[in-house]
Amino acid sequence: MAQPTTTPSSAKIVDDKMDHNDIESGYVSGHSDYSPSPSKRSRPNVSLTKEHVQYLNQQMEPMHPMDILRFCKVMFPNLYQSTAFGLTGLATLDMLSKIQHENPGSKPVDLIFLDTLYHFRETHDLVDRVKERHPDVTVHVFKPHAAETAKEFEDTYGEELYKVAGDMYDWIVKVEPLERAYDELKVAAVLNGRRRSQGAARGSIPVIEFDDERGIIKINPMATWTFAQVNEYIKQNKVPYNVLLDRGYKSIGDWHSTSPVGEGEDERAGRWKGQSKTECGIHNRKSRYAQFAGEPGQKDESGGQVVAPV
Repeated sequence: MAQPTTTPSSAKIVDDKMDHNDIESGYVSGHSDYSPSPSKRSRPNVSLTKEHVQYLNQQMEPMHPMDILRFCKVMFPNLYQSTAFGLTGLATLDMLSKIQHENPGSKPVDLIFLDTLYHFRETHDLVDRVKERHPDVTVHVFKPHAAETAKEFEDTYGEELYKVAGDMYDWIVKVEPLERAYDELKVAAVLNGRRRSQGAARGSIPVIEFDDERGIIKINPMATWTFAQVNEYIKQNKVPYNVLLDRGYKSIGDWHSTSPVGEGEDERAGRWKGQSKTECGIHNRKSRYAQFAGEPGQKDESGGQVVAPV
């Protein structure tokens, strides 16, 4: 299997200044036909000092998410929304739609959806409804390398990789596809659906943060909102949502690692239940997956299972 080409990311902070002119993801997958040129990998210039980011966060802390989104649409070039179509992402999309109607000539914020091939059927049904409701918004779908279906994925990487090697699974279905998305779309800034009320590592997230490993400005427009606030917005604005929420689910990911939550349980208690894991990979440090960048997976000669590097 061909080795992918990797080069160190040039994203860095020099004299407390973050300059997107120097930012590249540095990852070129050797396991797909995609091989971006340096010009394709380069992203629009967004330069911010640490002090500027701190100031922006102070100003945005009391702001309504819709005002944060208005600002971000003007401030950041090549702005995208990364979403798995959870409630927060859907509320964000609805607010962006309203902002778009305020200025119809502006460029819509397109979506990035990572299709792990293990999403619930109900999630895919929701994606179809979202496309119908927002025909002017493009949903860019990125899948694991060399797989269009779960069967093709398992033929390549073995069955139940999510049990055999969790970090490797996260790399193949989430982290690497998102790297590809950032490169292909020349993403400079990305909206996501993390909120402090979700707890764990999300408990103290700012509204704006800089992912120095990936060279991306990450925006959490609803960082200060609770699940109840988001849910109320969804109801008041008649926003289509995943029907699994009516069956006790609150945070929805892959079917094999998502379960309903009980009364009084945390919002994300149904994700990876019984495990210490709290994130799917895209919000972890990229360096955590460095061991997989050279070889996303290989079959063992006897059982066909993926052998995780040690």
